[in-house]
Amino acid sequence: MDYILAIDQGTTGTTSVLMDTELNRVAEASVDFDQHFPKPGWVEHDLDDIWTTVLQTAREVTKHVDVRKIAAIGITNQRETLCFWDKETSEPIARAIVWQDRRTAEACDQLRKKGTEPFFQEKTGLLLDPYFSGTKAAWALKNWEPVKKAHQDGRLVAGTIDSFLIARLSGGAVHVTEPSNASRTLCFNIHKRKWDPDLCSALGVPMEIWPEVRPSVGTFALTRGFADLPDGIPITGVLGDQQSALMGQACVKEGQAKCTYGTGAFLLLNTGRKPVQSRHRLLSTVAWALSDDNYVYALEGSAFIAGAAVQWLRDGMKFIQDSAEIEALAASVPSTDGVVFVPALTGLGAPYWDPNATGMFTGITRGTTRAHMARAVLEGIAFQNADVLVAMQKDLGKPLAALNVDGGASANDLLMQFQADVLGLTLHRPKYLETTSLGAVFAAGLGAGLWTDLADIEKTWKKDREFSPSMSAQEREQALERWHSAIARVTLKP
Repeated sequence: MDYILAIDQGTTGTTSVLMDTELNRVAEASVDFDQHFPKPGWVEHDLDDIWTTVLQTAREVTKHVDVRKIAAIGITNQRETLCFWDKETSEPIARAIVWQDRRTAEACDQLRKKGTEPFFQEKTGLLLDPYFSGTKAAWALKNWEPVKKAHQDGRLVAGTIDSFLIARLSGGAVHVTEPSNASRTLCFNIHKRKWDPDLCSALGVPMEIWPEVRPSVGTFALTRGFADLPDGIPITGVLGDQQSALMGQACVKEGQAKCTYGTGAFLLLNTGRKPVQSRHRLLSTVAWALSDDNYVYALEGSAFIAGAAVQWLRDGMKFIQDSAEIEALAASVPSTDGVVFVPALTGLGAPYWDPNATGMFTGITRGTTRAHMARAVLEGIAFQNADVLVAMQKDLGKPLAALNVDGGASANDLLMQFQADVLGLTLHRPKYLETTSLGAVFAAGLGAGLWTDLADIEKTWKKDREFSPSMSAQEREQALERWHSAIARVTLKP
């Protein structure tokens, strides 16, 4: 039986998973890497650190198997994080600027004041926010001398994490990406399905630094000198992490939706073969491209902070020693006792898009305990998604029937029950929560011909548990009123 190696390169660490073609997990390994915060609101990654974790995890999961049976490699990655490297040596030229980074907030404001946001939204499906890669590229070309010099010398290439990994995996043979990642840059026209000179010009980003865009499935490159594995293993599937989770959740039909609870929370709805232009400040994005003429699109709402809020309680506030402890602490009280937490630790995403918003607790009294605040943090994660879902249903013109959930924090039953309550929607949690890795396995298997079509993927999805709303309509309305009162203090309503 063949194996597929999935490399899931995330915001705080890298996970490699080895699966067989019956979707049995053969081995899995994860390694975290350092986060760099040079200034308030700035977040950077060292690409050598990331590459080291890719090597470590790939070696770990393949050390006890016949490596000649690895049929394909799939990649899924943190999406808008932007990398700069030397096209001749594949060596990093600077640190990667992470998707959470807010250094280009002022540049986005200036572009918005010029009235260019409708122009960008029409062509890219995105809004002007530091989240996306394009303004990061413009900033680096202006402010980082090594990047500027490499461009002057004709050696600079840039791209999202997938592009950098494919370059490294192939020994520098190719500079490529695929549409689910390209569509997050502000430079890719999702209708014409190519880099757009007008978009690049408006941002001040040279088109030649971007990679060639290929479909999400198919052979991108062959490995060379990678992790003690034989040369020539094909890389046959690549997807941005949230689109990968959409595929891993078997949301392959129009109208199916998922929410992934990772560092942030990301709600995606499959909209089929045509992009839906949001009227309520959501994003239109490419879900995947099975070929040059078979694109599938999605509507997306992103909350920048989800699991990261629990990490902050653990590392910054020292409330808990381990992230898993938060559920028991939060469950030790029946309610937050009026405490509300707005998780705007790196600004606010959809539908507010306020990069300058900051986090806040409200409703604190002398009777407030760590447990009330822990519960408020979990509820804050869920409240953000309620705002996204309302916007999504307005764009659709109809309610969603159900929502698939995944990611690390979806293992928290208290959070999932409260999420079902404030959404007024049934949640379905799969048996295998790491659906991001599973999507990379599916994409690689499709690209390698191990599966024939998306119907094969649908048959593999298995439910673990269902969460049905238990809150009355009046209780839900009162809870959302408290939330909106809190959010009004940190941002302007959309």
